Amino acid sequence: MPAAKRSRPASVIPQPCPCGLPLAYAYCCGRLHAGSPAADAESLMRSRYSAYVLGLEDYLLATWHASTRPAALNLGTEMPTKWLGLDVKTHAASGNTASVEFVARFRVGGSAQRLHEISRFLREDGRWFYVDGVTS
Repeated sequence: MPAAKRSRPASVIPQPCPCGLPLAYAYCCGRLHAGSPAADAESLMRSRYSAYVLGLEDYLLATWHASTRPAALNLGTEMPTKWLGLDVKTHAASGNTASVEFVARFRVGGSAQRLHEISRFLREDGRWFYVDGVTS
């Protein structure tokens, strides 16, 4: 009787991170979504973009500063958004405050749009929080 052929498991291709860095999601924004603190405001901003892509409303609210945090985002009730990409323009930090300028591209209802924002961040107790942003 011939030996049975063993089938090889399919190669596991790591899911790329939605934030656009050349890393697997598990080693990039996935760590932050699982509870690790962001090293800086840019990392937090990238993880928040990824959270929008993945519909992680709880994470978005938890990383929003209490002084400006909305009660809810209701992501599931809005018209579906297809996020197309993120481009971080600048990141500047001074002590416990920082700003990140970015452009996020997305599509809603067949219409391509872009969000150009300069976001403000605050670090409290070793964790960064999104405060607010100015769009143009």
